[in-house]
Amino acid sequence: MPEIIELLASPVHRFEGRPAAGPAPAPPGELVEEITIRAGLGIVGDRYFNHPAHRDAAITVIAREWLRPGVGLAEVRRNVLVAGIAVDDLVGRVLSLDSGSGPVRLDVRRRANPCAWLDTTIGPGAWRELRGHGGIRCRPLDDGTLRVGPVQVMIE
Repeated sequence: MPEIIELLASPVHRFEGRPAAGPAPAPPGELVEEITIRAGLGIVGDRYFNHPAHRDAAITVIAREWLRPGVGLAEVRRNVLVAGIAVDDLVGRVLSLDSGSGPVRLDVRRRANPCAWLDTTIGPGAWRELRGHGGIRCRPLDDGTLRVGPVQVMIE
């Protein structure tokens, strides 16, 4: 069964400047058990919430199957880590996730391309490994809540 493995809502940017300098420290509590989503705005409490330049890409989703063992959202800086969903193939579709509080539809706008920071946060070669598998950038179509655990999936 598909599953939400981790959720990240970070109020700060950690990947600024040059990767060789390393990321900024993670703020406490950026990995959470549930996130609140607002249609057209993003994740409440996240650094991209209600930013006009990011409304079409306010939520990012990545599949665990493409990550090295032990790597999670703190290293890749996506919002939703899932298992059992081939997210990279969903550009142009609507991904609906229901973790028990009703469906949240995400309009999959484009791929989330990996960046050179991944060679610093994950390890050498990670940037190349994740090309084509860096996840997706989505615009939320519904208000709702997502939680870590089993999730029902529908693709439109």
